[in-house]
Amino acid sequence: MMTIQATTPDYRGIYHFSPAKHWMNDPNGMVFFDGEYHLFFQHHPFGTTWGPMHWGHAVTRNLIDWEELPVAIEPDEHGTIFSGSAVVDTNNTTGFFPDGPGLVAIFTHHLERPGMPTVQTQSLAYSRDKGRTWNKYEGNPVLKREGWPDFRDPKVFWHEKTRQWIMVLACGQIVSFYRSPDLKNWTFGSDFGDGIGSHDGVWECPDLFELPVDGDPSNSRWVLLVSIGDNGSGKEGSRTQYFTGDFDGETFMPDEASREVRWLDHGRDNYAGVSWSDMPAEDGRRLYVGWMSNWRYANSTPSDGWRGAMTLPRELTLETVCGVETLMQRPAREVEAARVPVLESENVSLSELREALKPLRLDAFELEVQAQAGRSFGFRVREGKRCGTSVGFDADELYIDRSEAGESGFYEHFADRHSASTAAFATSAQKTRPESEASEASGQADAAVAFDTRLRIFVDRSSVEAFEGDGRLAMTDLIFPEPEADRLSVFGDEDGMVFRTVAIRKIQSSAGFGPENGADSGTVNGKPASKEV
Repeated sequence: MMTIQATTPDYRGIYHFSPAKHWMNDPNGMVFFDGEYHLFFQHHPFGTTWGPMHWGHAVTRNLIDWEELPVAIEPDEHGTIFSGSAVVDTNNTTGFFPDGPGLVAIFTHHLERPGMPTVQTQSLAYSRDKGRTWNKYEGNPVLKREGWPDFRDPKVFWHEKTRQWIMVLACGQIVSFYRSPDLKNWTFGSDFGDGIGSHDGVWECPDLFELPVDGDPSNSRWVLLVSIGDNGSGKEGSRTQYFTGDFDGETFMPDEASREVRWLDHGRDNYAGVSWSDMPAEDGRRLYVGWMSNWRYANSTPSDGWRGAMTLPRELTLETVCGVETLMQRPAREVEAARVPVLESENVSLSELREALKPLRLDAFELEVQAQAGRSFGFRVREGKRCGTSVGFDADELYIDRSEAGESGFYEHFADRHSASTAAFATSAQKTRPESEASEASGQADAAVAFDTRLRIFVDRSSVEAFEGDGRLAMTDLIFPEPEADRLSVFGDEDGMVFRTVAIRKIQSSAGFGPENGADSGTVNGKPASKEV
């Protein structure tokens, strides 16, 4: 296990959101309204470890440049402010918005009193000025469930077929569904979770949404995300699973594929993620972001006045892979606007690529490669004199190895290797390649060589996110390298190893990050906001 003294400000990401100061965990209240993506988040504004929860707040117009706003919702007599969601009340079902649509936040009040059981209830707040100020509903709380100490994290959406609001709640080892005409009066629908899925920890932060299968709007399925809290055993800690099936406005009915546990991410640092509500119909995407940490060590990662970051925003789709409807993840297309080309090559050998990488110095970038199927290869990113993180394929296995990534003394199993098998996708790899590429490959001298292994790696100052193929596997890990670790190298099968394509692109926020982050509200990626984002 390595412990390296590093300059903590280098750990603040270039293109991942983090608060200017203090603690952050779960994303909350993610909603699109009037051209802005809102991201609320669990926030302790007085310390760098988990504490009395508030809702922090940030907005963006492009998913890269974030403006951090003042704390949105603070604790009160009903308790601290735990996780929840936000929606646009377009038709004024609440009565809060007589003059046009507004935002409603639905959140958990968490109340602890000496000598008494913990109480968790669901409450409302509303905003008539695009989320800049919030009023708590005088009738709070709007939903209670006696005898349930774990009754939290409401995700709410409008169910068009039944013309009602749906709430999904985490309740210990299950999720519960409620329905309402006005967000104030709720009726119990059903429970889901007994005898299915992983129960390694408490269920948290559910999300439920409908997706077309293979882009066909006439054939859709419902996707249920459920995060699993850290129970203290094993090395994985907290993580997120997903189910597919049908939902009729009251009951979720899982399909056969959901009988097997399926993980959203195979790394250690993508937790409590949920999707944005109220995306415009003309956009049509299901956009998602997660908290980039793990409860096993979240309170002890290197920090210098701030702690916590979000994953790269991702587009979720449901696609048939080897006969199974599979949740796919791809980085949001907005990231492309922040890219600056560094290196592009075609049909390059391992030795040629090794030489081309030697002069590069990068700490925030995207690496995209297409290589020969069945080959073992990888890249060592954020490499320095004493550290480096390996990302690649070992035959049919995608992996991230952070055993030498840098500082790791805060958790005994942090310096580890994480992997996921790609064998199940092998039969579909050739099928998913564009026809033009398949035709070109068939005309090569060696027709037996199939260029169907694809890898996208997104590296930031303290994180690595890897996507296999077209997003069939995702893997997210934090790393804490030494400050000068900015080299990139390649390794792999030496016997005729060829990369069909290689593209390296620097990623930069137009606002940038730096150690000068202040405590004042109104910051863009940690710097004072001086322009519209």
